Amino acid sequence: MDSLILSCGTGGGHDSAAKAVIEAMLRRGHNAELLNPYTLKSDRLANGINKTYIATARHTPRTFGAVYKIGKAYQHLPFRSPVYFANHAMNAVLQEYIAKNHYDIAIMTHLFPAEILTNMKRHGIAVPKMIFVATDYVCTPFTEETECDAYVIPAEDLASDFIGRGIPEEKIYPFGIPTHSEFSENENRNAVKKRLGLEENKKYILVAGGSMGGGKIEKAIAKLRSYFADKKEIGLIIVCGSHKALYEKLNAQNDPGITVVGYTDDMASYMKASDFFITKPGGLSSTEAAVCGIPVLHTSPIPGCENYNARYFSRNGMSIYGNITENILREMEKILTNESVSSSMIACQKRRINPSAADDICRLAENLIEHK
Repeated sequence: MDSLILSCGTGGGHDSAAKAVIEAMLRRGHNAELLNPYTLKSDRLANGINKTYIATARHTPRTFGAVYKIGKAYQHLPFRSPVYFANHAMNAVLQEYIAKNHYDIAIMTHLFPAEILTNMKRHGIAVPKMIFVATDYVCTPFTEETECDAYVIPAEDLASDFIGRGIPEEKIYPFGIPTHSEFSENENRNAVKKRLGLEENKKYILVAGGSMGGGKIEKAIAKLRSYFADKKEIGLIIVCGSHKALYEKLNAQNDPGITVVGYTDDMASYMKASDFFITKPGGLSSTEAAVCGIPVLHTSPIPGCENYNARYFSRNGMSIYGNITENILREMEKILTNESVSSSMIACQKRRINPSAADDICRLAENLIEHK
C-alpha cells in the first residue's frame, strides 16, 4: 500500500502524529511519505504559514483565541469558510503530485490538507481514499466541511461532539491520537537518567511549552524555581523547543538545579526520566505523556482547542489543570511524594489512552483499500 501522510508545521503535534503513522506503516510493510502540501507551491509559503501560526500562538495567544471563536461561529452559517476557499489554490499542484505518484490512501493529521483534498473531490478531481486524524480532544472548527472516508477521533466519548458538528457516525473511529512507539516502550528510569546525564538520586520535574516553547513557560519556571529552591533532591528539566531566546536566557543563568534543553526529538526519554510533567495542553504532547505514564499539570493553554484538551484530561483524572499557584505547587509536591496519588493518575491515563492508535489507523487504511 502506498500512503501519503499530509501535515503542516503549525506546531509540532501534527507532524509528530504524522510521523507516528509513518512509523507504523513502514513496520507493517507499506510505503509511506510525509508531505506538507504547501511546499508544492513553495517552501516560502509553507514556512510563512508555520511562522505566522507560531508567532501568533507564542506572542499574542488572545488573537489566536479570537480566531478560534470566529471559526466556531462559521459552523452555524450556511456557507463554507474562508479556509476552504483559500485552499482552492492548492488543487492543481496537489492533483499533479498525486497523479504522478499513484497513492492508495491519504492520511491527514491537519485540517488544511483535508480541506484541499475535499475541494479537489468536489471539483471532480480523482483523489485517494482519505482518513482524517483529529489531534485535539474536540471537533475543531471546519472539520465538518471536509468529506473524508473516515475520521479517527481521540476517544469514544467524544463521538457526540463530532456527530453534532455534522460528521457521519458511520465514518467515526475512536482509535485515539497516534504516538511514536518509543513512548510506550518500558525502560528503567535510572537507565534513562544515566543516558541523559541526569542524577539517579534526584526526582525531576519536566517543564515544556510544546515545540514552540509557548504557554507562559517563563512564569512557570520562575515560580517553580522559587518554590523548590531549598529542595535539592528535586531538579528541573526545561525543554525550550524552538524558543531560542528562552534557551539562551536560561543557559546564561547557569542554575545548577536546572537542566536546559533546546529542541529535542527525544521527548520520550525526558518523560521517562521525570517524575512529573508541566506543559501547555497540546493534544499530541498530552497523549504522549499519558502513553508514557507520567503525572501531568496542564497550565496556560493557547486559547482554543487546548482549553478542551486540558478539561478532558483533568475531568478524567489524567492531569491537574490550573495556573501555577502555591496550591497547585503543594498538590504537585503531594503527587511527587505520594506513590498512591501518582499511581491513580497514571492508571486513569492507561485506562483511557490507546498506545496502539497508529497501528489501528494503519489497519483502517488497509481495510479501506481492500474494500475500495
